[in-house]
Amino acid sequence: MYDMRTRRRVLALIEEGRSLNSVSKETGVSRAAMRAWQARVEPLSRATPCPRCLIEPELPSSPAAYAYLLGLYLGDGCITHHCRGVYFLRVTCADAWPGLIDACAEAMQILRPDNRVFRVQRQGCQNVTCYSKHWPCLFPQHGPGKKHAREISLEPWQQEIVDAHPWEFVQGLIHSDGCRVTNRTTRMVQGERKRYEYPRYFFTNVSDDIRGLYTDTLDKLGIAWTHCTRHGNPYNISVARKASVALMDAHVAPKH
Repeated sequence: MYDMRTRRRVLALIEEGRSLNSVSKETGVSRAAMRAWQARVEPLSRATPCPRCLIEPELPSSPAAYAYLLGLYLGDGCITHHCRGVYFLRVTCADAWPGLIDACAEAMQILRPDNRVFRVQRQGCQNVTCYSKHWPCLFPQHGPGKKHAREISLEPWQQEIVDAHPWEFVQGLIHSDGCRVTNRTTRMVQGERKRYEYPRYFFTNVSDDIRGLYTDTLDKLGIAWTHCTRHGNPYNISVARKASVALMDAHVAPKH
């Protein structure tokens, strides 16, 4: 099964006056397939088409699920080539958070309803995985090497989704590389040391770009945040002000 980009490229070569034989040698597509595409370029399939591979690309059918899965992918996800143009998206989720595992699997299934989502048990975690030819279309941040070692930015259509569903995006980032903790500290009050406890959200990611996507979204939501260094590096983003934590609790909530 060839994607629409390949089909359109082949037909464009034919329209330039190239012979079917020369185009077949260049692209590896059979002449029979090319003749069929000249009559009908869309594949005869009941499978749900990739919204980004249509002649006029569309947004995913569930932008909210996409925003959440995008956050998970940028945190603990990766896309790997399998074979014959098929890729698998894998998000690693700790066994301690069964609700997170279910939510991740549900988001994948919503976006690729005709592809099976399965879970691979590893020590202390599960890899929620789904095979599809179209994961690189849906997540163009895919590329060689680790995410923190390359530039990460959103395509305009992705930014449109994040702007419309910012809380789902923040939730995905927190559920992957974040946490809600109880911070404990002491303070001298009138000569007496008193102990204080207060909730706090942390997001930790080595990538400057991914942290920037997180903090940019927090800014748009009116969430106050600060950088906290780890070994001298600003890997941690903290949300500790009472009003901001209350907003995060209302829309994100702890992992479960």
